[in-house]
Amino acid sequence: MTLDASSPLPRPSEARLTLPRPDVPGWAGSPGTGAGLRDVMRGFATGVCLATTYRDRQGDRQHDVLTVNSLTSLSLDPPLVAVSLRRDSAFLEDLKDSGAWAVSILAGGDSDVARSCARGRAARRDLVHELPASPGSATGALVMHGSSWLECVTWASFDVGDHVLVVGEVVALNERGEDQALVFLHSRFHAVE
Repeated sequence: MTLDASSPLPRPSEARLTLPRPDVPGWAGSPGTGAGLRDVMRGFATGVCLATTYRDRQGDRQHDVLTVNSLTSLSLDPPLVAVSLRRDSAFLEDLKDSGAWAVSILAGGDSDVARSCARGRAARRDLVHELPASPGSATGALVMHGSSWLECVTWASFDVGDHVLVVGEVVALNERGEDQALVFLHSRFHAVE
């Protein structure tokens, strides 16, 4: 099966590959539930970053910021990264409209910022103006002052269950070399070296 950037990912029912049932203890023969998956994934440490985008309405640019831990590097040539966002996210709608976004990778001491930006859109509305940030020169999306950051333009997006996987081409970046990184593990933030 060949996919291009405009193709949705194939649904399991469309897959042509049939995998044998694993011969492992505890195999129940079903893919599990969302709650079960969430419980398992809590044991997988992920980095934490702030994603930013904007919407332009009647000559007014309104920025938004959101905590995400789904940043993934996909390709070095071209330079591609991806984030996964809930399908019903207002942030996602703005990102689709602008086609521009940035991700700022948080340092170990940024757990309060991560918590604040994980709230609903109304709570983030004023917060986005209080955080130290500046518009990126390549996209206009806010780049947070802190650890490393990437500016991206949307390269493709794919509906994946109840989320949308947004793939971005990196058009600008900076690595600041923080000593500690912020990770999310067991439903808590941790600073690691």
